[in-house]
Order: sequence, then C-alpha cells, then structure tokens
Amino acid sequence: MIFDRLTDSILRHLQHNGRISNAELAQKVGLSPSACLRRVKILEQEGIIQGYRAIVDKNAVHSMSTVIVQITLERQTDDCLRRFESRVRECPDVKECYLMTGDADYLLRVEARDMSDYERIHKEELSRMPGVVRIQSNFAIRPVVQPWKS
Repeated sequence: MIFDRLTDSILRHLQHNGRISNAELAQKVGLSPSACLRRVKILEQEGIIQGYRAIVDKNAVHSMSTVIVQITLERQTDDCLRRFESRVRECPDVKECYLMTGDADYLLRVEARDMSDYERIHKEELSRMPGVVRIQSNFAIRPVVQPWKS
C-alpha cells in the first residue's frame, strides 16, 4: 500500500469514527465511494487496519479506575522480555502494555474496580510476573485527551 495524503486522511477519519459510512468517508477524503472502499479493503487485508471496536464509557457501565503502571525487570535479555510479555498478555486486567525506553522497561494501562481490586491485581498478577523487580503505580484522575474523542 502506498501511503499518501488520501490514505492518511482515511486512517485519521476511521480512527475518529470507525462506524462512518463508506459514502461519508469517501466524501470527506475526496474520493469516489468505490475508490475509497478499495483503499479501505487493502488497508484491512494488509493488516494496517487491524479491526474495529466499541469504546465503552466505563463509568456508565461500572465505575473503573485507570492505573498507569511502570514495570522494571531484573534484566533486559531476550528471554526475560519474552517471558514477561507472554505472561502480561494473559492478564485480563492489563488493557495495554508498551515496551519503553527510559527508567521503566514497560508501561501498562490497568483497569481496576477500586483500590482493593488493584491490590489484588498488584499482589496476584503484576508482582508474580517473571523478572519483575519494581512496580510503580499511578492512579489516573480523569482522561484529558483520548484519540477517539475530539
């Protein structure tokens, strides 16, 4: 896929609203509906668009806290990283995980119902992951910028 201004525009619009109709998307990016649909299908087939999802207001469903967690491992060998990453993928409370540069090795976004729930996650999940030597947790007060809201 060749990335150009139109492809960037398609991706930007779909990231903002994954339910936009093809006709509306085509109009916004300046393509015919058939040309726009062709580009979107190629982006999906090549794995650039990996899927579509619903963003649920966690406060409307149940009150959840977002915890930003920095994890430091004892070593950064391929084996240590691979073992940690394999285990963190199995933890349903971890919603996002990033390998980082800087002081911490990983940055996680964890969701917990309350402090007691986070204590459980910390004790039973995070602290038991292979190679973890340091966990630093920060509770988010509220979101300020989210990519799906403007």
